[in-house]
Formats: sequence, C-alpha cells, structure tokens
Amino acid sequence: MLDHIGYAVTDIDKSKRFYLAALIPLSITVVMEVTAAQTGKDAHVGFGTNGKPFFWIGTGAKQTGSAHVAFTAASRAQVEAFYKAAMSAGGKDNGAPGVRAHYHPNYYGAFVLDPDGNNIEAVCHAPA
Repeated sequence: MLDHIGYAVTDIDKSKRFYLAALIPLSITVVMEVTAAQTGKDAHVGFGTNGKPFFWIGTGAKQTGSAHVAFTAASRAQVEAFYKAAMSAGGKDNGAPGVRAHYHPNYYGAFVLDPDGNNIEAVCHAPA
C-alpha cells in the first residue's frame, strides 16, 4: 500500500487552486503546506483527509512526461462531481465519467488533465 505520492508542478499556486477545486467533491483538501525555507529547497502542498496528506504537489524540476493519479470515489455521483469540478477549475477532458468495462464491469471513472498535463482520475468500483 502506498503512503503518499507527489510530483513537481510548474506553477504551484495555479495547481493548488486547481486541486482544491477538483478534489473537494472527494472530500480531499489541503492538509499541510511546507515552505522552501523549511525544506531548504522546494515548497510542497499536501492534500488528504483526516489530517493525513497522501497526495503532494511541489516546486522543483518537473519530471519528463506526465503522471497518472487515481483517487477513490465512494460513488458514481462523486466521480461525476469530481469531473465537473475539475473541468470548471480549468482541467481538460481526458475521458468523461463512464464505465470502463475493459478494467472490470463496475469500473466507473473520469479522467481530467491538470494544468501540467498530468492525468487525474476519480474512480468508483462499486456497482451502480
């Protein structure tokens, strides 16, 4: 099991605004912020729930290519709310909400590209 994941973004303030809006339907919000002065190098924003950050964005050298992160949704309605919120926050469509039966019959996901082109997904595995 993963404890957390993170990657660099080109504009931390823009990305923070995007993720704040996109993840609120999943009850994920900013849990912690660490400044460049504190780390001696890069600033970071940690998103999570119940005081535990598990998804981080930060300054620094951006990786080559893009990343993919999938967030668990409790319901198909949450997947749809994530998609709507992410699109309203400036995301780009990379797959509207729907069943992806090639993964399994109840895989209901939505995909949005963040400001840096990373593929962000919300997925519900429960039956309709």
